[in-house]
Amino acid sequence: MPQGTWQDFFASQTSLPYFKNISETVRSERDAGQVIYPEDVNVFRAFELTPLDMVKVVVLGQDPYHGPQQAHGLAFSVSKGVKIPPSLRNMFKELEQDIAGFSAPDSGDLTAWAEQGVLLLNTVLTVRQGNAHSHSKLGWEDFTEQVMAELNRQQRPMVYLLWGSHAQNKGKVIDNPQHKILTSAHPSPLSAYRGFFGCRHFSKANEFLQKKGLQEIDWSLQSSDPRDQQTLF
Repeated sequence: MPQGTWQDFFASQTSLPYFKNISETVRSERDAGQVIYPEDVNVFRAFELTPLDMVKVVVLGQDPYHGPQQAHGLAFSVSKGVKIPPSLRNMFKELEQDIAGFSAPDSGDLTAWAEQGVLLLNTVLTVRQGNAHSHSKLGWEDFTEQVMAELNRQQRPMVYLLWGSHAQNKGKVIDNPQHKILTSAHPSPLSAYRGFFGCRHFSKANEFLQKKGLQEIDWSLQSSDPRDQQTLF
């Protein structure tokens, strides 16, 4: 049985000092004219699109893209009309080899995955324009450690796709035998050839879900129709 909701989880975190520090720092930087990505309304979009009782697959990224119009609250994903980044392009290359009939889409918007239960979670949720990892010390890592612990407590089976050492270190909290962890190199062009290509994580995730009696993920993205979202938190 699911234990709580994301709303319950946020209620348990927002009053804590670390979370207040994050909120106050990001707000003050925005108020001072600093450009912060993603837009405020999209910071928690991954949780809005993928409710806790819907999560089937967890994909961990690091921090949001720091270029204009790229980040929109989902790890690895970019807004429609934005050039597909190299790591995501490599993910599509792997999908073409792994999933029968998959054809790389023109858009890097992964909203359709999120709506099916793929939690596309960055471990840091904001970034200054043009300055990668600039918010990595604000407390976001504490927040996402709590998210991972909450996911670990869920008894519904989930698959964790942990690409690269950063994601794998974050995944050390996952010890619930109901869940499955798949690890490989990161899809970045710097490392994809060291084990990401050929990992078959997308089909393996679906095989696990099928075995557990859960609906598989349609990875195709060809019919993605993102909906306008309003912030819940």
